[in-house]
Amino acid sequence: MQLKSLLREPLVHFVAIGAAIFLGSHWYGDAGPGGTRIAITSGQIEHLAAGYTKAWQRPPTEAELKGLIDDWVREEVAVRQAFATGLDRDDTVIRRRLRQKLEFLVEDAAEVAPPSDRELEAWLGAHADAFRVESRIAFRQVYVSPDRRGRAADADARTILGRLDAAGPAAPVDEVGDPTMLPQEIELSGERDIDRVFGEGFARLIEASAKDRWTGPIKSGYGLHLVLVRDFIGGSLPDLATVRAQVEREFLEDRRKRQLAAMYQRLLAKYTVVVDDARASAVEAPATAGGGS
Repeated sequence: MQLKSLLREPLVHFVAIGAAIFLGSHWYGDAGPGGTRIAITSGQIEHLAAGYTKAWQRPPTEAELKGLIDDWVREEVAVRQAFATGLDRDDTVIRRRLRQKLEFLVEDAAEVAPPSDRELEAWLGAHADAFRVESRIAFRQVYVSPDRRGRAADADARTILGRLDAAGPAAPVDEVGDPTMLPQEIELSGERDIDRVFGEGFARLIEASAKDRWTGPIKSGYGLHLVLVRDFIGGSLPDLATVRAQVEREFLEDRRKRQLAAMYQRLLAKYTVVVDDARASAVEAPATAGGGS
């Protein structure tokens, strides 16, 4: 099995998480958080010194380094004593922080193996609607008001369409049709912008019209329209190179959520969840508690 494929295996991620938790417990000393032995390693001392250097733009003196070590030991003693006396129990802030740290381990594992081009191409294809470049249309329109013309509106619209068709694409429209606040000349615009002005779905109704020929009547929420499409640029799905950063970002976010869900599914299998509350009797215990945080 190649290294990249191995790094993508969930089992490898769980092993890595387990190792991290083990090393984290070792950080507290051989006896763990409740023990009496406190050991601070050379690596931890280097970490303290590096943090000081980053903050103050110089390495600590011998006295300052001793102060950092003493403060770390005091903090370790305080943490162990807090655990020993149960100060961590039923504390919402601590619970949330511990959950965050556990989930951060999974999130780090999710980003260990960068996605391949094949994976990103598949993601792009499966979520094409989110990345598709919408069609753009430029057109002219003449408005016919059903409120003003009543039952004759449709027949009048077809009569006006005949005159416009005979006059051709350059037909003057200022004195044709009924007064409206809608624009008569629409420059090249996206479907969403057109629908925002003329109503939902209007762009789809006119984009099938023959270019440079008057067609209609086409209905909108306002009434009837006679339309001449002057230009049309069809929508398209961009290639991966154009949207790679966005695709990779969304792919990794989805993989993070799936791995979190898998972790919680695995951990919940070790527990029996009992909801001891009559108000929640209809609520089932969650299959997963992950997904996002």
